[in-house]
Amino acid sequence: MPEEYGSLINYLIANTPGADKVNFSTHCHNDLGLATANTLSGIKNGARQVEVTINGIGERAGNTALEEVVMAIHTHPNFFPVHHTINTNLIFQTSRMVADFSGNAIQPNKAIVGRNAFLHKAGVHQDGVLKNRQTYEIICPDTVGVVDISLVLGKHSGRNAFRERCKELGYPNLSEEQFQKAFIEFKALCDKKKNVNDKDILEILKAS
Repeated sequence: MPEEYGSLINYLIANTPGADKVNFSTHCHNDLGLATANTLSGIKNGARQVEVTINGIGERAGNTALEEVVMAIHTHPNFFPVHHTINTNLIFQTSRMVADFSGNAIQPNKAIVGRNAFLHKAGVHQDGVLKNRQTYEIICPDTVGVVDISLVLGKHSGRNAFRERCKELGYPNLSEEQFQKAFIEFKALCDKKKNVNDKDILEILKAS
């Protein structure tokens, strides 16, 4: 557990002769899903080297994910007694490269680098993100090199998300009547398809 692991690091540093002359390192596996939490606890308690892997790949359940440790430190600079020199803008690109070379696919909901990490399907989420991304995102996508982000429109999407997509597709000046008609047709189509793509929406808009 993180508290136990952090206490171990703290104890070793306090009771090992010559501890002030060496760097204590963490090397955690993710068998219980706690690799990142244990590693960060180790850092809080004096570890100054961490052994990590891109995407958390490794034996059994994998190792501590570099991107998770780096971004935890990056987003909480006053909480951890360390700083990093990683170019975070290359995290997403590097993650994809490692996945391609290793043949290990990235789970869609993987923190930081999963394809769903910055996608929003629920209407309330989409509305919140349109007004202020920080409502639901602690990390700005482009901070980790994610630039192709869009709302996933479906049956849970609301009017604001649909209106925003209409603007993006070149229809910024729909009358309220035209918009309402298009939105009703969009909702009807959502009952038939899980996700509605831009081609579908353009066909609806052209007919409105």
